[in-house]
Amino acid sequence: MSNVEIYTTPWCAYCKMAKEYFKKNNIEYTEYDVASDAVKRQEMIDRTHQMGVPVIIIDGKIVIGFDREKIAGLL
Repeated sequence: MSNVEIYTTPWCAYCKMAKEYFKKNNIEYTEYDVASDAVKRQEMIDRTHQMGVPVIIIDGKIVIGFDREKIAGLL
């Protein structure tokens, strides 16, 4: 099973779509709410050099945004 992390905000529609995709496909993930967690927000910026969400990390590989094809390929 892949190690999946997702950086999100509560109001992000693409974040919700990504989480629904993971749930539908029984993929476990760890979620970080960068709107309320300043440490995780800075970690996301340090790793990606940008502030857009969702940021999805699958086994160390970064996907910016909800790119279904890229996510499926990494899983």
